[in-house]
Parts: sequence; structure tokens; C-alpha cells
Amino acid sequence: MRTTLPAPILVVEDNLEDFTALSRAFRKHTVPNAVVRCADGEQALEYLRGHGRHPAWPAVLPAFVLLDLNMPGLDGRDVLGALKLDPVLRAIPIVVFTTSANVRDVEECYRLGANSYLTKPMGYSALEEKVGLLARYWLDASELPHPG
Repeated sequence: MRTTLPAPILVVEDNLEDFTALSRAFRKHTVPNAVVRCADGEQALEYLRGHGRHPAWPAVLPAFVLLDLNMPGLDGRDVLGALKLDPVLRAIPIVVFTTSANVRDVEECYRLGANSYLTKPMGYSALEEKVGLLARYWLDASELPHPG
């Protein structure tokens, strides 16, 4: 019997509707991990660098991060670069989850250290299917680093 809660999934997404749809899709697949939202890049870095210090945020690092690419302020590229340069945070799997299928964006994100790059599907049923694949791969199939 599991005595500790599973590490959360961090979604860095400025669009509340997109986050709501993602949360619903994770629930549909009965993912036991809490789904935590940061609405922009600055908040994501603050959360990840200060996990456990803010009462509203989980005490452990996320199992993985779903990172939107195009956000106001610090965009996903900035966040990705900062995370992969941080010795504590670089082991967290980062899945870029964006509407952009631009080859330059894909190449740049992998160059910056993304662990995966997925385009957001059109329509809820396609999103639900992609979330199921994400959950099965990152939470069931992969060996992830122990959350700190």
C-alpha cells in the first residue's frame, strides 16, 4: 500500500481553458497525481525553485512538467533553458506541449534539453487520447528520478 502521495504534474499554461481541459483529461484517465498549474514562466520558476516553501504548493518536485511554449513574459524556451541549467531541477522531465509544429521550435527545444515535444491536438477527444499516452509513458513506463 502506497503511504505517500505521488509527485504532482506541473502544467505551465497561460490559457485557463487549456489547463481545465488537460485537468479533466488527466482525471478521465484516473491519474492519481495532483495536477498543479503555473500560469506563466515566472511563476513556474518560482514554484520549482521554491517547492515546499509556499503553503499552496506541493512539498516535492513534479513527476514531469508540461510546458507551453508561447506565453507572455518568460516563454517556454526561457523556462526550459533555466531548468536545464539548474543542477537540482535539470533531472525533471520537461514535455513541451504547444500548438506550434514549427521545425525550428522543435529543434530549439530539444537543443535546450526538452525530454519530449508534443503538439496540442485539436478537439477534446484527441487531447484526452494524448494525455492518456503521456500518463502511461511518463508515470507508468518510465523510471523517473526520485522527487526532491
